[in-house]
Amino acid sequence: MEKPRQGFAGLWNISFGFFGIQIGFALQNANMSRVFQSLGSSIDDLSVLWIAAPLTGLLVQPVIGHLSDRTWLGRWGRRRPYFLAGAVLSCLALTGMPYSHSLLAAALLLWMLDASLNVSMEPFRAFVGDMLRKDQHTLGYGVQTAFIGAGAVIGSLFPWLLDRAGVSNLAAAGDLPDTVRYSFWAGGAALLGAVLWTVATTREFTPEEMRGFAQETRSDHAGPDLGARSLWPCFLWMGAGTVAALLVPAWGMEKEVYLLAALLTGYGAATLAAILLARRGRSGTMLAQIVADMAGMPPVMRRLALVQFFSWSALFIMWIHTTPVVAQYMFGSADPASAAYQEGGNWVGVLFSVYNGVAAVAALTILPWVARRIGKGRTHALCLTLGALGFASFLFLRDPQMLLVSEVGIGIAWASILAMPYAILASNLPAEKLGVYMGVFNIFVVLPQLLVATAMGSILKAFFPGDPIWTMAFAAATLLVAAVATLRIRA
Repeated sequence: MEKPRQGFAGLWNISFGFFGIQIGFALQNANMSRVFQSLGSSIDDLSVLWIAAPLTGLLVQPVIGHLSDRTWLGRWGRRRPYFLAGAVLSCLALTGMPYSHSLLAAALLLWMLDASLNVSMEPFRAFVGDMLRKDQHTLGYGVQTAFIGAGAVIGSLFPWLLDRAGVSNLAAAGDLPDTVRYSFWAGGAALLGAVLWTVATTREFTPEEMRGFAQETRSDHAGPDLGARSLWPCFLWMGAGTVAALLVPAWGMEKEVYLLAALLTGYGAATLAAILLARRGRSGTMLAQIVADMAGMPPVMRRLALVQFFSWSALFIMWIHTTPVVAQYMFGSADPASAAYQEGGNWVGVLFSVYNGVAAVAALTILPWVARRIGKGRTHALCLTLGALGFASFLFLRDPQMLLVSEVGIGIAWASILAMPYAILASNLPAEKLGVYMGVFNIFVVLPQLLVATAMGSILKAFFPGDPIWTMAFAAATLLVAAVATLRIRA
């Protein structure tokens, strides 16, 4: 028994909700540094204010993946309840963001927004694997990537388009311009509408139907015996976290490093608790199962995890620092209250729309064509290299228009990052754990973001004070490392 082959309408309906989710992410990525600086943040503090976004993803996605694997609400299905709940909460956060009049309020709403977007996004990754045959996985994730690119174009262009339409792009100190306000409100409505479309037009396979798809339920991968694992690595993780916390005051490190220390300690403590639960015959608890799934990742997932770590390091550097880099070096102002800075912020929206637009086209054209000829792994390595060249060009270009060429390479890399790893995974993971494994895989998207958020501010302050252009060199280097790591994957 096989899953039915999906036509164009089916592929559209399955992934259209991601169009709205990505509008939300694009508004967040292109405008939150601008929001924080408009509310009084210095450039050195941007990274720590962005910590909320990756931290919520780290906590939310494995839990939502685990829960959605075990959910069945009749006509509402398995994944769709999470799409809808996340969309409603995201819409509320986007609506409230323009009313922020303090850094604390903006940071809390960013936390809520990113958590809610992750609640919707994670099940969408598994949803494609649930609904499509294996021979349609590459196409399915390509369509999803095309919607991601299209949504990001719309979300990124909102402020620029409103400015061209005559909406005010200036604001008093401590306030946001109307272009940003209206963009958040429109984005919230678009997000909710797109997710409602997918919820209303798709029908998920029942648990009985999923069990009947023999090709999807076979798996030669057995998870580890968690109760048999040694306890000493747990204490090593907790010890490393304790040492890191003690080094912060001793070495005068930035206080953001305390977060990394807490994560190391927390991971060790969670693993210890999971092993003890398993030894007491309670291996069925959510904590024990998630830890066991992390420990028992299939080999291809482990190799892809390294690639993801370095790829997303570059992306997070870009999202945080492109606005201050472009405003300072291409528009000549590092003052958020100046017209030149706000013009630079709008141009970053255009740049982000270009790389997302390129990604939407590349996902359906370039990637499938190249992958059929040289394989998914080599295709991914090639695309990451083009992205590295795009980031490196920021070091030499000073004409804002020329940066459009840079965004082409970055867009091709972005298309591959969004499509290739998930297409490889969906065809190599057990169907009954697709949700939790997609959530666990997201940890290797989030960890580099946390590292950038806690360390990049310290690096800038120590080595490149007032010279943020070097963040683009870091981004180029990490993408090259990811490209080399990809060559180990045979797919």
